[in-house]
Amino acid sequence: MNWKFSQFGKNLCEGSGIGDLMDDLGEALASGGEMKMLGGGQPAHIPEMDALWRRRMEEILSKDGGLEKTLGNYDVPAGNEAFRQALASFFQREFGWEVTAENFAVTMGGQTAFFFLFNALAGSFPDGSRKKVLLPLLPEYIGYANQSVGEDFFKAIPAKVEKLGPHLFKYRVNFEAMERELDDDIAAICVSRPTNPSGNVLTDEEISRLREIATAREIPLIIDNAYGAPFPGLIFSEVEPVWDEGMILTLSLSKIGLPGTRTGIVVGSREICRAVSSMTSIVGLSNNNLGQEIMRPLVESGEVLRLSQQVVRPFYEERSQMAQGWLQQALHPEIPYFIHRSEGALFLWIWFENLPIPTKELYERLKKRQVLIIPGEYFFYGLPEDLDWSHTSECIRMSYTMPAEVVQSAIEIIADEIHQLYGFS
Repeated sequence: MNWKFSQFGKNLCEGSGIGDLMDDLGEALASGGEMKMLGGGQPAHIPEMDALWRRRMEEILSKDGGLEKTLGNYDVPAGNEAFRQALASFFQREFGWEVTAENFAVTMGGQTAFFFLFNALAGSFPDGSRKKVLLPLLPEYIGYANQSVGEDFFKAIPAKVEKLGPHLFKYRVNFEAMERELDDDIAAICVSRPTNPSGNVLTDEEISRLREIATAREIPLIIDNAYGAPFPGLIFSEVEPVWDEGMILTLSLSKIGLPGTRTGIVVGSREICRAVSSMTSIVGLSNNNLGQEIMRPLVESGEVLRLSQQVVRPFYEERSQMAQGWLQQALHPEIPYFIHRSEGALFLWIWFENLPIPTKELYERLKKRQVLIIPGEYFFYGLPEDLDWSHTSECIRMSYTMPAEVVQSAIEIIADEIHQLYGFS
């Protein structure tokens, strides 16, 4: 047959970092436990949360017509009205936000929300101009990289790298460099908080400054809150959720423990939420009902806040501390490794300064030993082609959500490979 992929088709159909990640995740889960999966964003199975989901399913089943309505009916493209009203009431009551149900739109997961938002706000325009999304803190989420319909979609600012101790570092926003790149071709500013992959939490001061910059240029500040406050609450410090109509906030039910329901939430102006609803109707008619129905009473009662603060966050914070301890025990102290300060999310981000091989090669070596991590190269995109930054090939992301014994065993294998590379074997 004489056909080819369009540019849009090439972006979506010819492989991607996020596609490789999900393929590896699926293969690891199907392997029956042989592969030590430290690479994906799969949340842990927290017993109290799993018991809650089972109870909620039983309540839906026992309610007259509950199952039939949840599985057998289309809902409106914006999302279930009762669920969106529950969200509005929750944020009004808990945080004083001036929102209504019309400030919320449901999507088939957070990934879909960003596909909609990015391509609605940036790209080619009728007047022939082209606009981009500015990423002010690179490295940034692997799942954004191939989302654009066109090419040359992102403009990224390398983070400032600040060493905090012998084996600890943190990224900071380079506002001076960011200001230099803020031309008329920037359609929106986007950050994840906590940042995927590094677990970095932008400070309140950094967020405030980004809001001021976006407001002054009359462009939206998009905050990917998939791991953030108030739910699932995977931030290991106290932060106040912020939103105004100049911002777009995305939430997700995945990391609180419902990734299989594919439920994302956009919080934005009424205009933005109507646009997202329109895109949902065109691309997929409506959304998955199940996640909204499971979560609705927990949002109505505010129970979701208690679960996030008292169950989910402590679980992951303890796992993070354990994994950091195992790394420190396993790696020779003279190896120039630095763990990004773990401030949230499900991962540790590890920088091996002057690593003798690219982390993509390290990934292949570890995969042969039944350990999956994510090489850092995937998280650095939108940079000038002539930029020489060795840091981009010296970092790995590893998850600590698998059972503790799996994580510890995998870390020992990672350390063995690293020792060989640096001549400490």
